[in-house]
Order: sequence, then C-alpha cells, then structure tokens
Amino acid sequence: MRVLYFDCFSGISGDMTLGALLDLGLDSKAFLQELDKLKVDGYSIEIKKVVKNGITGTDVNVILHDECEEPRHENGDGHSHDHHHDHEHDHEHLHDNDHDHDHSHGHEHTHSHQERNLADIENIINMSSLKPAVKAMSTRIFREIARAEAKVHGKDINEVHFHEVGAIDSIVDIIGACICIDMLGVERIYASELHEGKGFVKCAHGLLPVPVPAVMEMLCNSKIPLVTENIPFELVTPTGIGILKMTCSAFGKMPPMSIEKTGYGMGKRNTGHFNALRAVVGTLYEQDNVSNDEISILETNIDNMSPEILGYTMEKLLDTGALDVYYTPIYMKKNRPSVMLTVLTKCGDEKKFSDVIFSETSTLGIRVKRSARFCMNREFVKVNTMYGDVRVKVASMGDIHKFAPEYEDCKSIAVKNGIPITKVYEMVNETYRQEGSCIAVQ
Repeated sequence: MRVLYFDCFSGISGDMTLGALLDLGLDSKAFLQELDKLKVDGYSIEIKKVVKNGITGTDVNVILHDECEEPRHENGDGHSHDHHHDHEHDHEHLHDNDHDHDHSHGHEHTHSHQERNLADIENIINMSSLKPAVKAMSTRIFREIARAEAKVHGKDINEVHFHEVGAIDSIVDIIGACICIDMLGVERIYASELHEGKGFVKCAHGLLPVPVPAVMEMLCNSKIPLVTENIPFELVTPTGIGILKMTCSAFGKMPPMSIEKTGYGMGKRNTGHFNALRAVVGTLYEQDNVSNDEISILETNIDNMSPEILGYTMEKLLDTGALDVYYTPIYMKKNRPSVMLTVLTKCGDEKKFSDVIFSETSTLGIRVKRSARFCMNREFVKVNTMYGDVRVKVASMGDIHKFAPEYEDCKSIAVKNGIPITKVYEMVNETYRQEGSCIAVQ
C-alpha cells in the first residue's frame, strides 16, 4: 500500500504543505496545468528550491496581483504562473490588508484580499474542471475550516466571510495540496504529532493566543496529539491543520514502511529552528503469512439464566469495550439446552471482563486462552449525504478493500426522513464508491 506521512516537527501551514508535496518530485508543469483548471486569476505562484540549515527544500509563494495588473505567463525554473480566466464568482468586494492571523509560515502579502464565504469557494471549486476526487477533498477541508471559524466567532457557517481561507493564496494552498495528493496516488495518509509554538499572534481584532482559536476548535475531539514547543511563534495555522485533519487516517509515529522519497516544504519565518515540513512517501510494510494481532478469548457455559439477563450481559460487556460478544447454543449433561458465552478482548483486559461476567451471570468459572489472528486495517470514515453524515467502516489489506455503512446511522436517517433503509444504504454506498479515497476520517 502506497502511503504518505507528514512529519510536523515544526508545525504545518498551507504553503509548507504544498512545498513539501512538490518537493517529493512531482512534475511542476503538470501541477500548474491542473491548478490552472481552478480558473481563478489575480495571482502568480513561485516554486523554487531553497537551502535552510544546510537542507534543500521547496519554497512556494503565492503572489497576489492588483486587479488592474496585466497578467504575465512565465514557466521557468521559478514557475511564476499567472491565470487569465474570467470567472463569474470573482466579483466579491475587496478586503483591506488586515488578516485574521499574522501566520508565522504565511505568505508575504502586498495586495488586498477578496473576501469570500463558503458558498463562494464551493462555487469556484464546482465550476472548475478539477478531478472529482480533488474537488471532494478540497471541499471537505474548506468546510472543516469554515465550521471551526463559525464556531469561534459565534456565527452560522454560511455567514462567515473568510479573510484567510477566502483569500486567493489559501485557496491555492488547499486545492494545490489536494492536487498533489491526487498526483502522488497514495492510498492512505498519516501524520506525526503537531508541534506548536506559544505566545500571541496579531489579528484584525487584537492579539490572539497560540494556538489560535480556530486551530483549537479543530483539535477538539480529533485525537490529534499536540506538543507545545518553547518557540514564541505560531507554528500551526488553520489551513495546515485543516488539511491534515481531513486527509489523515492516524497520527503518531511513522508506520513501518519502505521509504521511496522525502521532501521538505520550507516555512517563511526564522524560528531559531529548522522551520520546515517533511513529507515522506513509500510503501507500507506488511508481513505476509504472519498474524498481526493477538487477543484473549473468555468462555463460559451457562444453563440456568433468563434470556433477558443474557441480553443485558451482552450489552454491558460491549459497553465496557469488548471486541466482540456472542452466544453459541450447546447441550450440557442430561441434554440440557444451554449457551456458551464468548467474549473477545484485548490482551491484558481479562480481569475487567471476567468481573462483569461473574457479577452479571450465574457462572462459577471462566476459561481464558489467547489466540493469534489476522486483521485487516480498519477505520471509520464519514460520508456526507443530503440527509446528514453517515459513518462507514472501511477495511483494507493489500489489494483487498471492503466497506460497510453503520446500521444505526442508516436507521436514524431512514426513520427521521420516512424513507426505506435500503435506499439509505444505496445512497451511502454510491457516495463512498465515488469519493471514498478522500472522505474524511472520523
């Protein structure tokens, strides 16, 4: 399985992400041709190699142009790239040069930003000729950042006008990153813990603490680990964490993999440390014919309990965290109909579940054994439908891929909207088949 890993030892921003992905060896001209499909003008993009701390990496700079400035088209080593398209959604009023955040990794802005809301951005994406997977991935990132901004500002998501996210440079950073991910052809993305600075950053309304509120909101319930460094700068921007949160399957140490290439996306500010984002692409290491997990199996025979109590016991065991619980019909001495209770648990949790079994059933003894097992990689993703989000369990191993919508989510939508549950399953399955490679991980 081809995978991508982001090593965020100095935080992450949109331009650093784009630089790191391009530094993996992607064809810059092919990238710019794809980006040109966005059909947004008013900027040029510079892609150049730089050296920091003795390490070579890629620096990406989006230069904004005045509306009256004549565009030029230069495709050389610097990749200064201007767009000539007239676009029906480029009519928003201009905002002054005050931005929501003075990002430590941010671009140098010399021209005013256009102010856009989420609907404007989605219209730009939908009207483009970008690939469907790129459109879906970038839309989810913008929606997550919009959700966070709306939450911290106490507004409806459609009322938020973005200074940072709606600006040309951030649009290019996010959609450009999605284009690069698609060009890399990776099946899964991982990231390290996020390293953040401390202190305050200047914004349009005064000083904000680091991490800034939008970043903190996106961290909530995300299971993304955050490490605070003794660096008096903002290292993690809303754009950067938005990209990671909506594309990464897991966070932590780099998974066992055969490394193919590494790339560095350079930050703009001198933080006193190596200010860069490292991207690593390679093949996930998967041992053949070797079990990749071990579990404990608890078993006991029960012949003198009410079925209702057995059902309650099953629910309690599952609520306690059992991997699985099931009953098997058996016949005991004197041909008495009975059941065998089986509980699958993680190794080390045997005492916790045996306590539940002893307290809730009539059994006097429990058999315990350990078993090796083969496991497919499993994760939950969220599929957005016209009726709301539905969780989908996705499993993969090598070239084998499986997925299944969560019954409770489908049932809830069917009951609430008065539609057959089979229709809900069909809708979710079709959405996942079309966009599954870039649907948000839960």
